[in-house]
Amino acid sequence: MTGRAASAVLPPSLRGWLGSVAALAALVVVVLGVLYAGDGEPGTVDARIGAAVDGVRPPWRHVALAVDFLGEPGGAATLVVAAVTGCLLLRRPRAAVLVVAGAGLTVGTATVLKSLVGRTIHDGSLSYPSGHTAFATALALVVALPVTGRLGLGRTAGTSLVLAAALVAGAAMGWAQVALGAHYPTDALGGWCTALAVIPATAWLVDRIADRLVGPTADAGRRKGS
Repeated sequence: MTGRAASAVLPPSLRGWLGSVAALAALVVVVLGVLYAGDGEPGTVDARIGAAVDGVRPPWRHVALAVDFLGEPGGAATLVVAAVTGCLLLRRPRAAVLVVAGAGLTVGTATVLKSLVGRTIHDGSLSYPSGHTAFATALALVVALPVTGRLGLGRTAGTSLVLAAALVAGAAMGWAQVALGAHYPTDALGGWCTALAVIPATAWLVDRIADRLVGPTADAGRRKGS
């Protein structure tokens, strides 16, 4: 394994699979966005799931509030700082860049989509896609991708680990958002898919830029040592 492949935040063995997942996720985001554009009412699926989940009572409501806090500015900033610190302590600067860039681009994309789609909930708050769910899923992905590469997992095991992390984080935050009445279930799905679409592309871009920056330095070092 070359030095560049070992330090890549998007393991080469996962690029094809995650690229396909990202494309499919982007398609889902677009389809749901078109379907619920300008809407202010829950769909059939939203109503059925919401009826079973919305309005949870203690102690589950306390759990939902705690999970929701992790997507609020204070909680999100704490998680990002902790993740970046961990990456730097492990000497994985690319992973640290991915944490910041990935989380930022995912939340930014979700924010832009909210304005474009115009779906609302309750008092007219824009709801699609769920930014909380997008952030939680993105953070899980930016942590799982470098871990997969560090462990040297193959395509099947690596993809399974990354998608499992995204599913657990997205499901937990999505449940909290629906349980607290902040989002429709399809908002949560849209947020989950937004992260799945943005993070692989961001990871590829981070690797691409880092390789170009490191390349000339490495070539100069080899020439000097020869």
